[in-house]
Amino acid sequence: MTATLIDGTSIAAEVRAEVGRSRHGDALQAWHRPRTRCRAHRRRPRIRCVCAHEGARRNRGRAWSPRQSLLPADTSQDDALAVVRRLNNDARYHGILVQLPLPDHISEDTVIQSINPNKDVDGLHPFNMGLLMAGRPRFIPATPSGIQQMLLRTGNDPSGKHVVVCGRSNIVGKPIMNLLMQRRDGANATVTVCHTRTRDLAEMTRQADILIAAVGSPQMITADMVSEGVVVIDVGVNRVDAPMLTSTQCRRRQQPSLPVPGGVGPMTIAMLLQNTLNAARHSIHPELQ
Repeated sequence: MTATLIDGTSIAAEVRAEVGRSRHGDALQAWHRPRTRCRAHRRRPRIRCVCAHEGARRNRGRAWSPRQSLLPADTSQDDALAVVRRLNNDARYHGILVQLPLPDHISEDTVIQSINPNKDVDGLHPFNMGLLMAGRPRFIPATPSGIQQMLLRTGNDPSGKHVVVCGRSNIVGKPIMNLLMQRRDGANATVTVCHTRTRDLAEMTRQADILIAAVGSPQMITADMVSEGVVVIDVGVNRVDAPMLTSTQCRRRQQPSLPVPGGVGPMTIAMLLQNTLNAARHSIHPELQ
């Protein structure tokens, strides 16, 4: 088997092109009655990003340019909640994204729970997380959704595979576990979740058919911790001189792998756009929910 690098950038371009085509479909057609005539009016999906952390602003700004509510780093929690509530009631925006992390003095859980679940395009509101757990997702969190699409679009269907997830965050670890274990197309995997209290992490990771590394510590997964033929998805957020698992090491073990950057990041953006499109559809046609 020849080793390959999964090109998240090109797959993300495919998804964005699909979203662009769907945006002009009938599902985004709303009706209104100007004076005495009835005519169709097409609405453009819109997302608003709420950001109050300088590092998050820089990272997001490199990737895309949504409309943003940029809050000072010393913004109070009450002011942040007021911004979200205004967006909840603003019909111009179908999606709201609160860029994490927030400053330490603001409760992320409180702010996320204040988002209208119908506009929660990051899928982090407890209501939407519950729907995902029940197998009836409205919005799948963008990074896990992007991971699933990369696996499917590269011929690595997780069905029947052993997926080992390193990390148990609400943003990646828990939702990707719930997503891939569902009894539905693109899932049906046996999922093991590892974390900082897992005994003999290397023993667990070597059992993986698909290894998803979503940990906050750089270089936690090394080449000797993976078996030949495994598919490696690195949800890296740390900038270091050497990557957690280099593409050269992956090639030696003849496994498909994901570069950082150029992997999950572009897919996260693409799936946020897909979720925003879905939110716009639901707002125009509630019967689709």
